[in-house]
Amino acid sequence: MPIRYLRMLMTRRMAVILLQGFASGLPLALIGSTLQAWFAVSGVDVLTIGVLSLAGQPYVFKFLWAPIFDRYVLPFLGRRRGWLFMTQALLMLIVIFFTFLDPVEHALLIGIIAFFVAFFSATQDILVDAYRTELLVQHEFGVGVSLYNAGYRVAMLVSGGGALIFADYFGWQAMFLTMAGLFAVQLLVTVWAEEPQHEGRPEALHHAVIHPFHDFFKRHFAWWILLFILLYKLTDVITLSLGSKFLIDLGFNLTTIGAVYKGVGLITTLCGAFIGGYIMSRLTIYRSLISFGLLQAFSNLTFAWLALVGANLAVLTIAVAAESFCSGLATTAFVAFLMSLCNKRYTATQYALFSSLAVFGRVYVGPFAGFLARFLHVETYTTHWFYFYVIAFVLGFPALLLLMWLRKKDAVSQ
Repeated sequence: MPIRYLRMLMTRRMAVILLQGFASGLPLALIGSTLQAWFAVSGVDVLTIGVLSLAGQPYVFKFLWAPIFDRYVLPFLGRRRGWLFMTQALLMLIVIFFTFLDPVEHALLIGIIAFFVAFFSATQDILVDAYRTELLVQHEFGVGVSLYNAGYRVAMLVSGGGALIFADYFGWQAMFLTMAGLFAVQLLVTVWAEEPQHEGRPEALHHAVIHPFHDFFKRHFAWWILLFILLYKLTDVITLSLGSKFLIDLGFNLTTIGAVYKGVGLITTLCGAFIGGYIMSRLTIYRSLISFGLLQAFSNLTFAWLALVGANLAVLTIAVAAESFCSGLATTAFVAFLMSLCNKRYTATQYALFSSLAVFGRVYVGPFAGFLARFLHVETYTTHWFYFYVIAFVLGFPALLLLMWLRKKDAVSQ
């Protein structure tokens, strides 16, 4: 591995990116796979579990309030870190409310609290994404994104697989209190981080709302680029949408799911992220998107294989390793692509728009996945999960065909 690549990895700015990735990943798994497992082991039906993903709607619409952070600055810690500190403090407080509730008796109230966690988590993402994009220059994007993804995945292990194992031994209430404590630690990270240089900010709020969108939509094929953003991670989203439910149905216990589905997934995702960052120092963003996107789609077939063989630990390990590694590759290229689209004068708003579309599927595919799983009768015939994951595989190709068409039209660079 070239010395230049290693030197970039070991700078203070990259350490900040790594820790901010941890901050972003922590709430996502908590209100995603962890809540899904909490509901599943409590006996809540699959349709309700699928609908629970609607609590993540703020991730889709975060571009609506992102202009506030391009325009206004709090009187402490700077343009990005001041808002970030306040947001993380609110996340810490809200998570504590989960400790007083039960999924069977308070399903709706848990969904509402999850919505507020998602709202402040989406706000944190706006600020972290803007910070990363403003701090790095383009030749650092691949390295920075790989570190961000590493921190993100470590946090998802902690609030996902780690939380499941912790809950299995000490109970759900103790787990949620521990997660709230980790949000408190993130406040220290925000204070330690340096504030990036800024290229000015909009003079008025209406400028912060209008100008970022005008700046993007004046480019050719802008709407088609947004459609590509919407579709690229769809195959991955469907695979993960009911992952915990799928493994519980096959007969795996929470500890196995936490150790393999989350633990092995972390290791292989980190490998994918770092190898992806290194490959991107040699390939263009376009070629990386195509190559990694193909691998991402084909990796879903390993879960189809698992559905046929049942609760086989070796096959589970292979499936998780393949899907996570390829997802790490694809996510590195995808985030670098989103960063390359931003005008740094409007970073918070433009990146929020792009990433909102990127997570659209994660939020709204949940109900679709729930209906699809019920239509396939997976709760009666667990082998029918095979068809579920074959459909996920097929849905990986529309985005790649669209990207090749955009390249042919010179709407994206080679």
